[in-house]
Amino acid sequence: MRDLDDSTYRKYIKMITNIVILSLIICISSAFWIMSMTASTYYGNFQPVSPWRWLFSVVVTVLIVSNGFKKKSLDHSGALGGLVVGFILTIANFSFFTSLVTFFLSSSKLTKWKGEAKKHLDSEYKEGGQRNWIQVFCNGAVPTELALLYMIESGPGEIPIDFSRQHTASWMCLSLLAALASSAGDTWASEVGPVLSKSTPRLITTWEKVPVGTNGGVTVVGLASSLLGGTFVGITYFLTQLVFVNDLDISAPQWPIIAFGGLAGLLGSIVDSYLGATMQFSGLDESTGMVVNSPGKEVKYIAGKPILDNNAVNLRFSLTLFLSVRSAFYKSKE
Repeated sequence: MRDLDDSTYRKYIKMITNIVILSLIICISSAFWIMSMTASTYYGNFQPVSPWRWLFSVVVTVLIVSNGFKKKSLDHSGALGGLVVGFILTIANFSFFTSLVTFFLSSSKLTKWKGEAKKHLDSEYKEGGQRNWIQVFCNGAVPTELALLYMIESGPGEIPIDFSRQHTASWMCLSLLAALASSAGDTWASEVGPVLSKSTPRLITTWEKVPVGTNGGVTVVGLASSLLGGTFVGITYFLTQLVFVNDLDISAPQWPIIAFGGLAGLLGSIVDSYLGATMQFSGLDESTGMVVNSPGKEVKYIAGKPILDNNAVNLRFSLTLFLSVRSAFYKSKE
């Protein structure tokens, strides 16, 4: 009887928690909509968020994040972070939303793919590949900031990437696409390369052969996967443009978005590998035969220094990308 009471108690707690979270989501998103309407009243050039766009951004984001939580692609903190990132990107631009969903779904599937094999290769492999708020923040903070700046610049809605017509907003769109494509490229490389590659990885800084799982180790299969991952995000962005942008016939061609996404995915993987080889510790645990990311008594040094972890590397690259694109924008405006 006591076990039954405990089980019922936990169910009630879970139900109440979900109700509270949903209530907070509605309150925060409603406040966001009210602020946009207020800003549009005082600033004539600020486009308010339509009620239908607001409703779509709330409902779809909640459904996708809830599905990710049920399938253990996100933990509690990761789900909350995903709600914030997903809502802002969706309400800003549907092309941002579809690119984010493509990155999230493909990365979640690949993380779980061949999980049994990855257990023997990665000492930090997590069952189900659950992402917490730190991982969501490191991959989604820069896109979220860019989406907010995009709304301040041009308002919520879809626009063609055309520098002759909307210079600033086009830079923001490309930089956001690059951030998501590079994250996808890095994830695809790290999830596909170690499993499918038949060749020994080579350290990107010295080109010496290193064990599978070494930070900074690259293979042809891994690099090809990063190119494919970025291209996949670019294709999604391009197709969304075709569906939701009305004046494409008088705008610059949008197909280069696909190539841009692929190059961003490849570049993201290469830069991430370089940072991993120099700023992340990699050592061989002689007791288990697996590569670990922290020094120890039975750990043989392979490469790198214990300065950053994988999440910090992802965040640092995203920030570098954002600052580089912003710098390029300001130079082009001079």
